[in-house]
Amino acid sequence: MKRAIVLFSGGQDSTTCLVHALNQYNEIHCITFNYNQRHSTEINIARNLALKLGVYIHTVLEIPLLNELAVSSLTRPNISVPTEKIDTIPNTFVPGRNIIFLTIAAIYAYQVQANIVISGICETDFSGYPDCRNEFVQALNRAVIIGIGQNIHFKTPLMWLNKAEIWALADYYHKLELINQETMTCYNGIKGVGCGNCQSCYLRSHGLNNYLTNRTLVRTNMKEKIGL
Repeated sequence: MKRAIVLFSGGQDSTTCLVHALNQYNEIHCITFNYNQRHSTEINIARNLALKLGVYIHTVLEIPLLNELAVSSLTRPNISVPTEKIDTIPNTFVPGRNIIFLTIAAIYAYQVQANIVISGICETDFSGYPDCRNEFVQALNRAVIIGIGQNIHFKTPLMWLNKAEIWALADYYHKLELINQETMTCYNGIKGVGCGNCQSCYLRSHGLNNYLTNRTLVRTNMKEKIGL
């Protein structure tokens, strides 16, 4: 039995990871976190997508402490989401979020006897978050293996893909339209194409346009990077 845990927010990247994982593992457990985030609608979106994709082991874990500790425009409705890319870490960064998510997912994996935790963390096209770097994921994974006493491995299949290549991966599994219409990546909480103004929407739409314009080349590059 090949069993894996997927960190699932209902966004473009985590949904693409889920689609990819469904073709690699016999049993998938999805974990979604409720940390009183600015747009709690993402939890219902994740629930609906999991059912549409045939995942019936889907757990929503409550971690309100993260909201209390981490001040961000994604945890505080009175902080405006930036509309332009800036050179410093943007206020959409939720400090400690991926540390907590991956650690809790490893504990969950331990309990259900899974040794794979899959996350949509990506270093290629990202907003400058320090916890979206491969260096961070590998360091935390080493610490978790030592601390939990089992070889639970963090897998980040999108780590070296740009947004165009992530769209290509979705299309490879014939899920491009589903992900384009049903996921929520927008920092302003709008499903599908989003608000069109935030950095997340820019990366998403720019990547899709690049893929649709250079479909063959982008798909070839994606396959080489991900090993398809």
